[in-house]
Formats: sequence, C-alpha cells, structure tokens
Amino acid sequence: MAERASERLLRLLGLVAYLDRHEDVPVETLAAQFGVEPEQIWADVDTLWVTGTPGYLPYDLIDFDATAYEEGVVRLVEARGLTRPLRLGGREAVALVAALRAMAAALEPSLDDEQAAVLRSALAKVTAAAGDAAAAVDVEIPAAASPAIAQAIGDAVTHRRRLRLRYVDARDVTTDREVDPIRLVTEDDRSYLLAWCRASHGERLFRVDRVVGAAVLDVPAEDHDVPAGAGVFVPAQGDLVTLHLASTGRWVTETSPAEAVRDLPDGSFEVDVRVVQPAWLRHVLLQAAQAVVSVTPQAVAAEAASFARQALAAYGPLAGTPEDR
Repeated sequence: MAERASERLLRLLGLVAYLDRHEDVPVETLAAQFGVEPEQIWADVDTLWVTGTPGYLPYDLIDFDATAYEEGVVRLVEARGLTRPLRLGGREAVALVAALRAMAAALEPSLDDEQAAVLRSALAKVTAAAGDAAAAVDVEIPAAASPAIAQAIGDAVTHRRRLRLRYVDARDVTTDREVDPIRLVTEDDRSYLLAWCRASHGERLFRVDRVVGAAVLDVPAEDHDVPAGAGVFVPAQGDLVTLHLASTGRWVTETSPAEAVRDLPDGSFEVDVRVVQPAWLRHVLLQAAQAVVSVTPQAVAAEAASFARQALAAYGPLAGTPEDR
C-alpha cells in the first residue's frame, strides 16, 4: 500500500529527533529503526537537506555532514530548532489526552509491563500539562467483546501463547481455528487481532467483536514473518481501478485507500484504488474532475461521465449551454 504523506512526515520528524540523540548512524541502522528500506532513508535525508525555516537560504536549512553521507553514515549538523521541546496548545493537549486514554482503554491489556508503563507515564504527563482542560475529556470505547474473550486475547498477545478462536466471519459462518497472535490493531471504532492462522497458513485480521470464543493454549506462539503493511484493513472484494491524475489531484492519495501510486515523468501520476462502493468512486471523480486525465477500465469513466451529465441536467438552464460546459 502506498505511503501517505502524513506517515512520511512523522518519519522525517522522527529522523531528526533520533539523529539529535545519536551521532554517526549507519543508514542500515536507521532503516531498521524506522522499518523501511535503506533507499527510503537516503530519500528522506535528501528531502530534509532542502528543508528548513522561512528564508530558505543555505543557513536556514537542516544540514548533514556531507563526508559522512558519502561513507553511508548520517550525521546531523543543524536541526533548525526541530529538536526543541514541543509546546502544545489547549486544543492539541486535550486531543492528545483523549487519544492516549483511548489507546490505554483499547490496547493496554495487550502491552508488556514496559510498554504499559510508558503509556501510563505519557498519559500522566500530558494530563498534567493540559491542566483543568483534561478533566473535561471523557473517553469511552464500546466493548468489542465479552470481558472473558478480551482477557484471553490480551493474555495470548502479552505472553505470546497460541490461541484457539471460535470466529464468525462476514458470511455468518462460524469456524474454529488455532492462531499465533501477533498484535492488536485499532482502526476507527473497531479492534482487530492480527494473527497467523494455522489453518490458512497466513496472517489474518480477526474482528474482535466477531470472536465468540477464545481460549489460551499451553503452547508458545511461533514467530512468523509478516509484510510491513500487515494489520491494515483492505477490503477482500471490489474492483481495482486505475486513475491517471494531474499533479493537482495529489490529494486523492491522501484521502483514499490507495493500493499503489506511480509518479510519471510529466509530473502526473497513476493511483490504483480498490472500489467496493461505486458511488464512492463517482464522488471522488467528480471532486477531482479537473485533474482527471484518464480512468481504467473505460466503463468506469463512462459511468462517472454519465453521472456528471445527469447532475448538470438537473440544474436545467442554470447549468448553461453544452458549449459552456
């Protein structure tokens, strides 16, 4: 799945903070630390090298040691203030308190002692910094499963034990299976268990609210290699549609579940999206109409164009003449 700009921004900021605390870090070490390929670290450093504070003259930019760079080592020379302590506004502090409380409610049972302590410490510090405003924050997450099932899943994840699940899938079919839990994932208002299903011989996402039975087995969970994007929910059905868009349509990749993005030499790009609801795609195409170069398959483009003509026709004389349109 294509990386969102927000995800890369977080990594770029993290790189500066990490390099401020560690000198002369090999690129391979940075890649392992941030879970990306070394080529991505090189690209990130090149981006940071031309980033800075207003003015954007040489002395306004983040700087690295060029000699170390040529030797495959990254050494931060000038951070341009990005390592100064973050000061939160009132709204930002309240939003962060709410997010941390939601995280604690949803994930703390699956964290080890060290991780849970870090989460509690962060929550306590941000709550203290937010002052009286934090008292108005009340986060309540609906229970995704019965307490017994939630406890079993949490214990299996925390102690790395195999789990026997009784699971009801989207077709309302109940199955029994043994899984090696990997981690819990929270997305929007749902929680999922990412686990290696021994019956399917692959990683699977199990919606926690569809688990009707869970038992921790006296068997250690095995380690399994899973893709970097595992744990991100992707619809199992739907047609793959390729949109060719001008550069002004880049926002589509930020707001849509893109499966792949390919930049083209002329500055335009192609994005593959998985379509489950055709109405959603029509809405996107109408919003990005001025940036649309082509759509594949052609039938999808024809359907969107027909929908747009019907919308214009509904305005009657207000829509102008065909020549105007």
